Amino acid sequence: MSSMEDLEARLAAVEGQVQQIRQEAAESRQDAAAARILAGGADRDVSAFAARLDAQTKLLVALRETQVEQGQVLTEHGARLDRLEQKLDDYQAETRAFQVETRAGFAQVNTGMAQITALLTRLIDPGDGE
Repeated sequence: MSSMEDLEARLAAVEGQVQQIRQEAAESRQDAAAARILAGGADRDVSAFAARLDAQTKLLVALRETQVEQGQVLTEHGARLDRLEQKLDDYQAETRAFQVETRAGFAQVNTGMAQITALLTRLIDPGDGE
């Protein structure tokens, strides 16, 4: 009977190993399911991150375009200010020239009036001047 006891012992050992393998397989399936859940979450996180990165990239591109446009406007304004400054300088030069001419004209008028006054004074009072 030892052979039968031996066979029963071996059968019990095999059944134990089969049970252990089934438990390990179940744990492995659970681990695989958990890994799939984690991978799905990581995939969603990566997708969300990629979407945010795309949005930020679009924002930076739009900001750059706005800055380029504003730079062009500032360049145009600078050129316009340069033209206005030149016109103002020209106007000031013309004003100074007009002031010089006006002063010279008034000086001539004053000289002429002084001569007219002197002549009128001699005509009105001819005895005093000679």
